[in-house]
Amino acid sequence: MAGGVVVRRLSAVAAALVVAGAVAIPDASAQRTQGASAHVGNGQVTTYAELQPDGTPTAIGIVFAANVLDGLPSAHTDQHHCYDRDGDGVVTRPDECESTHEFVIPLPDSVATRSDIPLKWVLFNWNPVGHIPPGVYDVPHFDVHFYLAPIADTFAINVGACGDEFVDCTSFDTARMPLPRNFMPPDYANVDAVAPAMGNHLIDLTGSEFNGQPFTNTLIYGTYGGHLTFIEDMVTLAYLRGQPDGCTAIKTPPAVEVAGYYPTQYCVRYHGDSSQYTVSLESFVHREASPAQFVAPDTGAAAAD
Repeated sequence: MAGGVVVRRLSAVAAALVVAGAVAIPDASAQRTQGASAHVGNGQVTTYAELQPDGTPTAIGIVFAANVLDGLPSAHTDQHHCYDRDGDGVVTRPDECESTHEFVIPLPDSVATRSDIPLKWVLFNWNPVGHIPPGVYDVPHFDVHFYLAPIADTFAINVGACGDEFVDCTSFDTARMPLPRNFMPPDYANVDAVAPAMGNHLIDLTGSEFNGQPFTNTLIYGTYGGHLTFIEDMVTLAYLRGQPDGCTAIKTPPAVEVAGYYPTQYCVRYHGDSSQYTVSLESFVHREASPAQFVAPDTGAAAAD
């Protein structure tokens, strides 16, 4: 599909989406399949996918009962990623460990084994004291990473001496490699937010949390080695306790490196009839792969690679 057609198709989809924060009705014709589960709090977090009869994905996400929000770990860290940050020869816990509790949850085989759906697994993080930057994301919240990159590659991003979140320096440099300009989502910036067992995080600096509003729910893009590696919904505990039911349009890049179905909105819903929450990527459209485009530093002219 030509790049112009892709952009027009995505623009039409975005125009048809319900405005940010409003209620969107799930597709009643879609069939739900469940994936793996992880024990979190007093319950289970389970991945799921909803597919139309022709196989088109309508939603890929996680589902959990309200009791997951009770009994969450209160310790700053699960001590999975620790490093001697002050160089005194002793790892002091939890001060020299990442402030997170992580859970790897594979997606259902109905999507994970398909070559036309890039999303394969979920890294679910509970952050009891939040994380950087201070004054923005330092509140209790969940990070729901939907990964395109393999698990082994992701967990090869080890702790070390570089960056604010202490990543090994080789991985830190690789993670900071820029995306080709046509794969870069609008309004997002590389702020060197590289984390172990994750990669780099691109931030939408036009988001409400950077413009005088409290952080509630936002979308992050993850990269490593100049490639898109994850799409992440960050959602606060307080926002979930408010029982939200809405979707927000995703700022999608002009082109993609890998052909397949990509989401155009992210949703957080409380389902009162079942006392369950879902955090999901939805309204998928199929996109064809495009060649990477870079800006030549000597002339400023675009060149296809």
